[in-house]
Amino acid sequence: MEQTVEIEAANGDGPRGGRIRERNRLRIIAAAEKVFAERGFDGATTAQIAEAAGLAKSNVHYYFGTKEAIYRAVVAGIVELWLKAFGDITQDDDPAVALTDYIRRKLVYSRKRPLASRIFAIEIIRGAPILKPFLEADLKPWVEAKAGVLERWAAQGKMDPVPAHHFFFLVWAATQTYADFAAQMTAVLGRKKLSDADFETATRTITRIVLKGCGIKPVS
Repeated sequence: MEQTVEIEAANGDGPRGGRIRERNRLRIIAAAEKVFAERGFDGATTAQIAEAAGLAKSNVHYYFGTKEAIYRAVVAGIVELWLKAFGDITQDDDPAVALTDYIRRKLVYSRKRPLASRIFAIEIIRGAPILKPFLEADLKPWVEAKAGVLERWAAQGKMDPVPAHHFFFLVWAATQTYADFAAQMTAVLGRKKLSDADFETATRTITRIVLKGCGIKPVS
């Protein structure tokens, strides 16, 4: 009964309806992360997502319509966070500070949203059949713009010239692996899960190697 009442309330206008809609959307996305991570896109069903969210299947369809729409929301959400991690960095910023913050934020997302990161990785391994339009329309222009910042830093003598696109490939691989391949790391380190200290060590290590490789003096 409570589920039905809340959906009906969400149909209304005003702040309360908006809050309920957003809360339910986030609830469905969080449940979908777990289902897609366990079963993959093909194996997951909206019924399973609804059960994990504690909502009726009809409610899930009310917010997203299709399984593919939920999948897009899950994967696009984590990519949006990754893109925002670089912030509004310009050529006037200090590359040591900017890149240190970027690497730290990327690893925070690997720690806090590992399932979404793994779903994205599986999608890419499959050849991005669902997300390819998004990658071409949103990710590619973002990389081109941020690559320009790195190139201008190099022109100003703030860092060594590096192939900017490959710089991002390197940082993505180094940071997202702590979500996507955590099982490999925990096996090697001999523990059940990566700790906050492990992520802090990863942040320091990756930052040091990246900055040194770009000829940038680390933040003191």
